[in-house]
Amino acid sequence: MEKIITYETLRNFAYSNDHLIKGEIKGIVLSFFGLGGMYMHADDLGDAIEYAEKGIIYVIPYYNPWSWMNRQAVAFTDEIVSVLLEKYNLNGKVKVASTGASMGGLSALVYCAYAKITPCACVTNCPVCDLPYHFTERTDLPRTLYSAFGEYDGDLLSAMRSCSPIHLIDKMPNIKYVIFHCEEDKAVNIRKHSDVFVQKMKAERDIDYKVVPLRGHGDLSAQAKFEYNQAILSVFE
Repeated sequence: MEKIITYETLRNFAYSNDHLIKGEIKGIVLSFFGLGGMYMHADDLGDAIEYAEKGIIYVIPYYNPWSWMNRQAVAFTDEIVSVLLEKYNLNGKVKVASTGASMGGLSALVYCAYAKITPCACVTNCPVCDLPYHFTERTDLPRTLYSAFGEYDGDLLSAMRSCSPIHLIDKMPNIKYVIFHCEEDKAVNIRKHSDVFVQKMKAERDIDYKVVPLRGHGDLSAQAKFEYNQAILSVFE
């Protein structure tokens, strides 16, 4: 199918703070949302304003809310990035950071493996890392995963593994990774997801693991939230 996203129509497909940036553009931060996210942002977000002041484009792709970074979501995000690169003549000149929480954390990791332009860093909060296990983890999940992968060739398990960070270790690029996970997470079990992923990645990748004590799913403490943002911003220093 022809590509239909243009800079003039970009706000129909993503939030971007680029209109707030006054000077040189230093990079792009992709912020992927969690399962079921459907909100389109009419107003500028606090993080987006802060990033704009530092010359960083902050983008929230409005991908399918049940996408699990399937091949359509990867292509959709690539198209958005390409529009911004062309608009600001940034091809080959700018860093891209991939970020997100929960399904968005999985999306950030999986996007690094398949992106047309490989991000230089990935920062995630309570990411889903083992997608086949996650299928069994909660009763609200099978419908979403079947929706995302039901039309893939072959069986559902193989399709889920193709977008499961634990099963993509060999495909993960050699970039900087920072993984945050809340110790009391009841929605995405830290021991089945981030603990395993980080252990598998440690041998060959630059990965920093930050366990946040006494917090639930995605609920970073004020200090952890600060460290999360600093981990992203440090990419562009």
